[in-house]
Amino acid sequence: MLELDAISKVYRIGTFGGEELRAVSDVSFNVKDREVMALIGESGSGKSTIGKMILRLLTTSSGSISFNGVDVATLKGPALKEYYRKVQGVFQDPFSSYNPVFKADRLFATIHQEFFPALKDHEWKARIEDSLKAVGLNPPDVLDKYPHQLSGGQLQRFLIARALLLDIDFLVADEIISMLDASTRIDVLNLLADLKSRGLSILFITHDLSLGYYISQRAVILYRGCVAEIGSTEKIFENPLHPYTKMLMDSVARLDQKWGENGGEIELQGPQSPPSQGCVYYGRCPVAIDKCASYRPPLQEVESEHSVACIHYTSE
Repeated sequence: MLELDAISKVYRIGTFGGEELRAVSDVSFNVKDREVMALIGESGSGKSTIGKMILRLLTTSSGSISFNGVDVATLKGPALKEYYRKVQGVFQDPFSSYNPVFKADRLFATIHQEFFPALKDHEWKARIEDSLKAVGLNPPDVLDKYPHQLSGGQLQRFLIARALLLDIDFLVADEIISMLDASTRIDVLNLLADLKSRGLSILFITHDLSLGYYISQRAVILYRGCVAEIGSTEKIFENPLHPYTKMLMDSVARLDQKWGENGGEIELQGPQSPPSQGCVYYGRCPVAIDKCASYRPPLQEVESEHSVACIHYTSE
């Protein structure tokens, strides 16, 4: 369905754009039909940048993104509009997706005008009600309301209902539950699982490993814009191979240990370009060897459906 082939994103920063920030570097993976793929990493790892490139909100600096075999960078006019009928995104802060001076359901009117102008009003109203019910909302309770009159969970469901109105095939879910309370999180996660069972493919972007484990079939572990580990979620969580993945697992708080006893204290990293050579995790890796400073290991399949970019698993 969706395939990323060695995509990179480089920003020009500094005075007069004299410096570069490589947010994403040669990332490759695919998302299959009816699959939830988790994209996991700490803040600044390039997760949201990848999501925005898939949605054509950002252009790639190199590499390609293909949807059903078509390079999305080549899409223009009607072809691009058709792409957005199949691929949509929902983002972290639901309130930022709405204009506070307009009622929340105005976004449905926009879709009606742009994508279904021939559909009569009563038919469109029935379609809206079906979409809202599909995401667990009661239409009379949420329609004709301003954003401030709805909760964050309701607004996120509104955005998912918008995607259902377009009958999409692929959803980019970028940290969509990080601003919701615990009870609402489970509801939204279960909704995504239900949509997956109906045939929707989902890229679930998160920094929370437990959420990725709960919702996804496969996972990509991203560090400083590079893929550290990729494979089936079960294998990655039961047998993490990359030192960074192990650090992420150890940093999850546990009730039976004081914070730090399981190696949970980590140094937070802001957005940084990966080094020009050597392993991207070299400066933080507890098992690094001298060769790691100059050698960047490729992704190596260690077992079926489980690959890692670490010198300790390379065949060279």
